[in-house]
Amino acid sequence: MQWKFWQRRAVVTDDIMDKPVEPSSKRMVLRSVGGSLAVLSILIGSIGWWWNSEPDHFDVRAKALEYATNNDQQVVTGYITTTAVIELADTLLSKRGGYLSNDLLPPGAWMDNIPEWEFGTLTLLRDTARVYRNDFSRSQSQSTEDPDLAEAEAKFFFDNNSWLLPQTEDQYRIGIEYFQAYRNRLTNPLEANAQFYARADNLQQWLAAVETRLGSLSQRLSASVGKRQLNTDLAGDIAASQATQSPQERIVKTPWLQIDNVFYEARGFTYGLIHMLHAIDNDFADVLDKKNARVSLKQIIRELEPTQETLWSPMVLNGDGFGPLANHSLVMASHISRANAAIIDLRTLLTQG
Repeated sequence: MQWKFWQRRAVVTDDIMDKPVEPSSKRMVLRSVGGSLAVLSILIGSIGWWWNSEPDHFDVRAKALEYATNNDQQVVTGYITTTAVIELADTLLSKRGGYLSNDLLPPGAWMDNIPEWEFGTLTLLRDTARVYRNDFSRSQSQSTEDPDLAEAEAKFFFDNNSWLLPQTEDQYRIGIEYFQAYRNRLTNPLEANAQFYARADNLQQWLAAVETRLGSLSQRLSASVGKRQLNTDLAGDIAASQATQSPQERIVKTPWLQIDNVFYEARGFTYGLIHMLHAIDNDFADVLDKKNARVSLKQIIRELEPTQETLWSPMVLNGDGFGPLANHSLVMASHISRANAAIIDLRTLLTQG
């Protein structure tokens, strides 16, 4: 009797062992979802890594000559500078990954370095478009503004984060088209109302806008480690006043989460500025030579070139000024401050007879 019992138990055990053990449907779903998410994360991360790259520099004069040759146009005064504006705006939209500042989906929505770079370049384009409308294209303060440039400025000042109706990219492309129309009219002898005046006072107006931006960027970069600053808002004018009282001394410090944003905004602005200065060197050559200021302009470019060097660190470090770790913001601020000082000297030189 006992033998039969164990025999039956062995048969039952063998039947159980012979049956395949199938995982539950819930476990299979979880594994499938987990695997899909892992693959999707790797794919998104790879695309983000590919997009997280600043565009290469280009030769503004070569671009202008290429376009003029292909369209049977003559390179007149202002042609190279206008081409530089167009190429910078086009680079903003057509670089690797396209325009990312208004992306709602990953990886663009997760990225902040390149969108800040875009904003820096856009800031220079906006300032330049305004000077084009108010100064470069007008012979005097009472002259009429160019209609294409008036429309272009408005388009470039459109919200840089709009993603629907209308999209930011669409507005900026329209702005590019207006600048292209202005460039085409520059070369047409029958369009005498389309002009670019390469004068010392016009160049000073543009340099003044650049000087203000560089000064702000330099201060924000330097404040990465925090510093005590005296209130000099009313210094130099005993009759000056302000709306409300300010403390005599304050601590200026860029928030920790904004340090890399300010750094890449500065890289974007200086990227565009280097190209514009090369264009200015061509179109304002006679003015610069007359003032013996061409070497000063080239020195500004040389001061700005280190701002575009490769950042080998995986992140923007914020070490103390004399601490064991690097402070990339202070290095960037140093180059920008030197360039800004050179711009101030150049403006002074242009005012001299």
